[in-house]
Amino acid sequence: AEQSARIRELVAEKNLVVVDAGALQIIDFKTCSAKCVLTPHAGEAATLLTSLGHSITRAAVEADPIAAALLITELTSQLTVLKGNRTVIAQDTKTYQFDPAPAVLATAGSGDVLAGIIGALLAGNAEDILSGDAELFDVVKAAINLQAKAAALAAKSSTVAALDIAEAIGQVVAAE
Repeated sequence: AEQSARIRELVAEKNLVVVDAGALQIIDFKTCSAKCVLTPHAGEAATLLTSLGHSITRAAVEADPIAAALLITELTSQLTVLKGNRTVIAQDTKTYQFDPAPAVLATAGSGDVLAGIIGALLAGNAEDILSGDAELFDVVKAAINLQAKAAALAAKSSTVAALDIAEAIGQVVAAE
Protein backbone atom coordinates (compact mmCIF):
# COMPACT_ATOMS: atom_id res chain seq x y z
CA ALA A 1 0.00 0.00 0.00
CA GLU A 2 2.86 2.38 0.84
CA GLN A 3 4.56 1.64 -2.48
CA SER A 4 1.29 2.21 -4.39
CA ALA A 5 0.82 5.54 -2.62
CA ARG A 6 4.36 6.62 -3.52
CA ILE A 7 3.79 5.72 -7.18
CA ARG A 8 0.58 7.77 -7.20
CA GLU A 9 2.47 10.71 -5.66
CA LEU A 10 5.20 10.53 -8.32
CA VAL A 11 2.80 10.52 -11.23
CA ALA A 12 0.69 13.31 -9.76
CA GLU A 13 3.64 15.65 -10.33
CA LYS A 14 5.47 16.67 -13.49
CA ASN A 15 8.05 13.91 -13.36
CA LEU A 16 9.52 11.46 -15.86
CA VAL A 17 8.56 7.96 -14.75
CA VAL A 18 9.20 4.46 -16.09
CA VAL A 19 6.17 2.27 -15.36
CA ASP A 20 6.58 -1.49 -15.58
CA ALA A 21 4.74 -4.66 -14.53
CA GLY A 22 2.37 -4.30 -11.59
CA ALA A 23 2.73 -0.52 -11.44
CA LEU A 24 0.79 -0.33 -14.72
CA GLN A 25 -2.35 -1.21 -12.74
CA ILE A 26 -1.78 1.38 -10.01
CA ILE A 27 -1.82 4.57 -12.05
CA ASP A 28 -4.99 6.47 -12.87
CA PHE A 29 -3.95 7.80 -16.26
CA LYS A 30 -6.82 10.31 -16.32
CA THR A 31 -5.17 12.24 -13.46
CA CYS A 32 -1.53 11.50 -14.26
CA SER A 33 0.60 14.64 -14.63
CA ALA A 34 3.89 12.83 -15.22
CA LYS A 35 5.40 11.92 -18.56
CA CYS A 36 5.44 8.15 -18.26
CA VAL A 37 7.16 5.47 -20.28
CA LEU A 38 5.02 2.35 -20.03
CA THR A 39 6.98 -0.86 -20.60
CA PRO A 40 4.59 -3.82 -20.75
CA HIS A 41 5.19 -7.16 -22.43
CA ALA A 42 2.24 -8.66 -24.34
CA GLY A 43 0.61 -10.22 -21.26
CA GLU A 44 0.87 -7.01 -19.24
CA ALA A 45 -0.41 -5.03 -22.24
CA ALA A 46 -3.48 -7.28 -22.50
CA THR A 47 -4.16 -6.86 -18.78
CA LEU A 48 -3.73 -3.07 -19.00
CA LEU A 49 -5.95 -2.73 -22.06
CA THR A 50 -8.63 -4.90 -20.47
CA SER A 51 -8.51 -2.75 -17.31
CA LEU A 52 -8.96 0.31 -19.53
CA GLY A 53 -12.12 -1.18 -21.06
CA HIS A 54 -10.69 -2.86 -24.15
CA SER A 55 -10.81 -6.60 -23.58
CA ILE A 56 -8.00 -8.23 -25.52
CA THR A 57 -5.93 -11.39 -25.26
CA ARG A 58 -2.17 -11.74 -25.10
CA ALA A 59 -2.33 -13.55 -28.46
CA ALA A 60 -4.12 -10.59 -30.04
CA VAL A 61 -1.48 -8.19 -28.69
CA GLU A 62 1.27 -10.42 -30.07
CA ALA A 63 -0.50 -10.68 -33.44
CA ASP A 64 -0.59 -6.88 -33.92
CA PRO A 65 1.81 -5.22 -31.48
CA ILE A 66 1.78 -1.89 -33.31
CA ALA A 67 -2.01 -1.58 -32.99
CA ALA A 68 -1.85 -2.63 -29.34
CA ALA A 69 0.91 -0.12 -28.52
CA LEU A 70 -1.01 2.65 -30.30
CA LEU A 71 -4.17 1.80 -28.38
CA ILE A 72 -2.32 1.90 -25.06
CA THR A 73 -0.78 5.27 -25.87
CA GLU A 74 -4.18 6.58 -27.02
CA LEU A 75 -5.95 5.44 -23.84
CA THR A 76 -3.22 6.58 -21.43
CA SER A 77 -1.71 9.57 -23.26
CA GLN A 78 1.70 8.07 -22.44
CA LEU A 79 4.61 6.73 -24.46
CA THR A 80 4.41 2.94 -24.69
CA VAL A 81 7.24 0.45 -25.17
CA LEU A 82 5.60 -2.87 -25.98
CA LYS A 83 8.38 -5.36 -25.32
CA GLY A 84 8.67 -8.43 -27.47
CA ASN A 85 10.69 -10.06 -30.22
CA ARG A 86 10.10 -6.90 -32.26
CA THR A 87 9.69 -4.23 -29.60
CA VAL A 88 7.39 -1.34 -30.54
CA ILE A 89 7.48 2.26 -29.32
CA ALA A 90 4.31 4.33 -29.68
CA GLN A 91 3.69 7.94 -28.74
CA ASP A 92 0.61 9.78 -29.97
CA THR A 93 0.40 8.49 -33.58
CA LYS A 94 4.15 7.94 -33.99
CA THR A 95 5.49 4.38 -33.90
CA TYR A 96 8.73 2.53 -34.42
CA GLN A 97 9.16 -1.23 -34.56
CA PHE A 98 12.63 -2.60 -33.93
CA ASP A 99 14.24 -5.40 -35.89
CA PRO A 100 14.00 -8.79 -34.19
CA ALA A 101 15.79 -8.67 -30.85
CA PRO A 102 18.70 -10.91 -29.97
CA ALA A 103 17.25 -14.12 -28.51
CA VAL A 104 19.14 -13.49 -25.26
CA LEU A 105 16.73 -10.65 -24.49
CA ALA A 106 14.11 -13.29 -23.72
CA THR A 107 16.00 -14.06 -20.50
CA ALA A 108 14.37 -13.37 -17.13
CA GLY A 109 15.18 -9.89 -15.88
CA SER A 110 16.08 -8.36 -19.24
CA GLY A 111 12.95 -6.20 -19.07
CA ASP A 112 14.12 -4.91 -15.70
CA VAL A 113 17.48 -4.06 -17.26
CA LEU A 114 15.64 -2.16 -20.02
CA ALA A 115 13.57 -0.24 -17.45
CA GLY A 116 16.82 0.71 -15.70
CA ILE A 117 18.44 1.87 -18.93
CA ILE A 118 15.38 3.95 -19.83
CA GLY A 119 15.30 5.41 -16.32
CA ALA A 120 18.99 6.32 -16.47
CA LEU A 121 18.62 8.03 -19.86
CA LEU A 122 15.50 9.87 -18.69
CA ALA A 123 17.36 11.11 -15.61
CA GLY A 124 20.35 12.19 -17.66
CA ASN A 125 18.19 14.01 -20.18
CA ALA A 126 15.35 15.15 -17.90
CA GLU A 127 15.90 18.88 -18.25
CA ASP A 128 16.05 18.68 -22.05
CA ILE A 129 13.02 16.37 -22.27
CA LEU A 130 10.89 18.53 -19.98
CA SER A 131 11.92 21.74 -21.79
CA GLY A 132 11.23 20.22 -25.20
CA ASP A 133 14.86 20.33 -26.32
CA ALA A 134 14.98 16.52 -26.49
CA GLU A 135 12.25 14.17 -27.65
CA LEU A 136 11.16 11.51 -25.17
CA PHE A 137 10.57 9.12 -28.09
CA ASP A 138 14.17 9.47 -29.28
CA VAL A 139 15.65 9.03 -25.80
CA VAL A 140 13.63 5.84 -25.26
CA LYS A 141 14.57 4.55 -28.71
CA ALA A 142 18.25 5.08 -27.83
CA ALA A 143 17.77 3.12 -24.59
CA ILE A 144 16.29 0.15 -26.44
CA ASN A 145 19.11 0.21 -28.99
CA LEU A 146 21.64 0.32 -26.14
CA GLN A 147 20.06 -2.74 -24.50
CA ALA A 148 20.08 -4.69 -27.79
CA LYS A 149 23.75 -3.89 -28.40
CA ALA A 150 24.66 -4.85 -24.83
CA ALA A 151 22.78 -8.14 -25.19
CA ALA A 152 24.54 -8.95 -28.45
CA LEU A 153 27.92 -8.17 -26.85
CA ALA A 154 27.15 -10.26 -23.76
CA ALA A 155 26.05 -13.19 -25.93
CA LYS A 156 29.49 -13.36 -27.57
CA SER A 157 31.14 -14.56 -24.39
CA SER A 158 28.68 -16.85 -22.61
CA THR A 159 25.18 -17.95 -21.85
CA VAL A 160 23.45 -14.72 -20.95
CA ALA A 161 21.67 -13.69 -17.77
CA ALA A 162 20.17 -10.24 -17.25
CA LEU A 163 23.19 -9.18 -15.20
CA ASP A 164 25.46 -9.95 -18.17
CA ILE A 165 23.42 -7.52 -20.29
CA ALA A 166 23.63 -4.86 -17.60
CA GLU A 167 27.39 -5.35 -17.26
CA ALA A 168 27.92 -5.03 -21.03
CA ILE A 169 26.27 -1.59 -21.17
CA GLY A 170 29.45 0.21 -20.12
CA GLN A 171 31.43 -1.48 -22.88
CA VAL A 172 28.84 -0.49 -25.48
CA VAL A 173 28.78 3.12 -24.30
CA ALA A 174 32.59 3.29 -24.23
CA ALA A 175 32.75 1.98 -27.81
CA GLU A 176 30.29 4.56 -29.17
